Amino acid sequence: MAALTRDATSWRYPSLEPFGSGKLKVSNLHEIYWEQSGNPQGKPVIFVHGGPGGATEPMHRTFFDPSRYRIVLFDQRGCGKSTPHAELEGNTTWDLVADMERLREHLKIDRWQVFGGSWGSTLSLAYAQTHPARVTELVLRGIFLARPAEIRWFYQFGASEIFPDAWEAFLKPIPPAERGDMLGAYHKRLTAADAKVRQEAAVAWSSWEGRTTKLIPSDEHVAHFEEGEFALAFARIEAHFFKNAAWLDDGGAGGKGQLLAGVGKIRHIPATIVHGRYDVCCPIRNAWDLHREWPEAELFIVPDAGHAAGEAGISRALVAATDRYAR
Repeated sequence: MAALTRDATSWRYPSLEPFGSGKLKVSNLHEIYWEQSGNPQGKPVIFVHGGPGGATEPMHRTFFDPSRYRIVLFDQRGCGKSTPHAELEGNTTWDLVADMERLREHLKIDRWQVFGGSWGSTLSLAYAQTHPARVTELVLRGIFLARPAEIRWFYQFGASEIFPDAWEAFLKPIPPAERGDMLGAYHKRLTAADAKVRQEAAVAWSSWEGRTTKLIPSDEHVAHFEEGEFALAFARIEAHFFKNAAWLDDGGAGGKGQLLAGVGKIRHIPATIVHGRYDVCCPIRNAWDLHREWPEAELFIVPDAGHAAGEAGISRALVAATDRYAR
């Protein structure tokens, strides 16, 4: 019955209420929020949200047939309903990989599909390469491999030439003398002692991403990114991760980077890659490089989309993939 009520444009399923939720203590400091929806006896799938520092939302349940999937969502350390909010201590890529495995064990799931977009694709790849025996399929969207060139593209030069109006607003909080290292300048402000300085930098940082992630910008989308608590966690955690190169080895396999170098560990896992042709946040080169390294993975280039998962063409491709894997 659920399939009959799907959105005609995006093919997405209706968002049902969770049948279970809770907090899992993953360190002396951190607790992560998790929830489950759909069919308790269905095929397990974990949704890995973006950022880092984003959060889950009801729309994220809608990429999966609720009659066939046991849908697990969780908020990564420091964001969403996880606590403490916007916390950087003990918050690294490998902490998050370990949290996913703890959550799998806590929910008594043997193997699950891993579905992630943007930073979620980064974390999904890192998790799958660490625990390949626990992954049934990978569905990856808006590929981000956290290589230095990708970070420079979005925070120093590249995307700035496509969205010069939004870039001008992103520059505004940073004095001209510091603009040669925008990531460093923002990181300094986002970790400053003054709460007002942190918040102003967070809104500017988060607004830049909100204004560039859709092919057709949306005021509602931007407003979500600029909301105070969301912006603070999003900006602080992103800057923290990117300042530390996401704790990934970029020198692996002749400079390919750790995630491309590790594809051999997961080549046997069925995988689908979905990427918008006009993704400015994470250029399509990222998906192309991953597919060249991993030709067994399906690659779907959406010709009329940017970065956001909610764009109709991207949603259709993602739901088509999860429907196929549900069978």
